[in-house]
Amino acid sequence: MYQDCRCGIVVFVTDQRREELASFLRSRRERIAPEEVGLPRGRRRRTPGLRREEVSQLAAIGTTWYTWLEQGRDIQVSAEVLDAIARTLRLDQSEREHLFALAGAIDPSPAAAFTPVTDALRDLLDQLEPLPACVQNGRYDLLAYNRPFSKLMCDLDAVPPEDRNVIWLGFLNEQWKATLPDLEQTQRAMVAKFRASMVENLDDPTWKALLKRLQAASPEFAEYWDDHEVLRPGNQLKVYHHPQAGVLRLSATSLWTQPGSNRPRLVTYTPVDEETREKLHLLTGPPPLVTV
Repeated sequence: MYQDCRCGIVVFVTDQRREELASFLRSRRERIAPEEVGLPRGRRRRTPGLRREEVSQLAAIGTTWYTWLEQGRDIQVSAEVLDAIARTLRLDQSEREHLFALAGAIDPSPAAAFTPVTDALRDLLDQLEPLPACVQNGRYDLLAYNRPFSKLMCDLDAVPPEDRNVIWLGFLNEQWKATLPDLEQTQRAMVAKFRASMVENLDDPTWKALLKRLQAASPEFAEYWDDHEVLRPGNQLKVYHHPQAGVLRLSATSLWTQPGSNRPRLVTYTPVDEETREKLHLLTGPPPLVTV
């Protein structure tokens, strides 16, 4: 069983729940072709989809532990392990909720954790073009963005929604990293800002899950995190090396949409020189021709 301390609900994980969890995991594993996750199929593969050991390898968990889950064993599994399995098996939001419900665990990244962006704010993003602009929450998730921002550092539309996080992209996305002229300094500043923001969210499972995911995926992040540097977010000069537009010098201005430093904020990037201003249209191509 587990107890949700936020609402006092006690959930018992019964034999039937464990059996259903085992069947659900097998069905989700078997639908993923090895080629989809960069693994060779081989000639002797008898299992449809992925093997158990391949799931455990991709999720960075023990093979025995994952096998016990698929066997319906009576074991305790952490929310972080379930999160890794959900990502590996490419579960959508409904499937993810089903997984955590069967396991009797609290989802560290529930749908409710993502702050909705109003239609008015989305319209404002569009009206700001050709200036790049986005909406971020305190955890540096990218909640919304306009066309220029989507092409500023990488093709954001091609990035899975769960990876649209400034810290994650700054360490794990090669296109994003290639635009940063001083990569190490920028990454260290990212980590310092993330640590400063996290102090108000130390008990939040969504923040803890992101931290563990970053530490596991990036040795550089883990190293900088251990330095315990802190830096408060603020308006600053940004320099990018864009593959088509060249060097862009932009001033990043943050406007909080709600009170509190960890609330969503609108971040707008304005050119600091005329050369950059003239290059902004290169992010999205020339404007459409207007005929009369």
